[in-house]
Amino acid sequence: SSNWYTGDAQAVLRGGSEGRIGRKSRLLPKGRRSGRKIALGNDHVAVERKEQIKAYLTAKGYEVVDYGTNAKERCDYPVYGKRVADAVASGECTYGILICGTGVGISLAANKVKGIRAVVCSEPYSARLARQHNDANILAFGVRVIGEALSEMIVDEFLAAEYEGGRHQKRVDMLRAIEEGRFEEQ
Repeated sequence: SSNWYTGDAQAVLRGGSEGRIGRKSRLLPKGRRSGRKIALGNDHVAVERKEQIKAYLTAKGYEVVDYGTNAKERCDYPVYGKRVADAVASGECTYGILICGTGVGISLAANKVKGIRAVVCSEPYSARLARQHNDANILAFGVRVIGEALSEMIVDEFLAAEYEGGRHQKRVDMLRAIEEGRFEEQ
């Protein structure tokens, strides 16, 4: 329903001048693919979705490193959240994508790693703004919340967006200060 989204989000969802959602997905230009190594992690609930996203990203020219489980037996999502977060924080991978039932638990685990700004997104607009305004480096979502096509749209927006810096840098610096235990209210 259009009542679920603000005017800005509606414009993006319609593929308006500010957005491209709803348009046929394209391969990124050659220069945009370089250095785009994606860490992918999941728990037992999200094995199939991980494989779908891995194939999707590979077809788009990304290098994907799989840190998730392939087993459908119950496992502990913090293990996989930390693996992906460590890969991103160390610089081994540019970005991370985490998938579990809701995306919440696995993102909480990732956010315990210094330098990680993991966000749970269930729609593309927030995924884009998380990169542009918050310099998010890990995207998380849940297979019990969103379907395959929407997962791909969210991934596209997250990976295509670039951090804008500028007026947002002060807030990202504040997040780092909180993480490092040196935050002082201004």
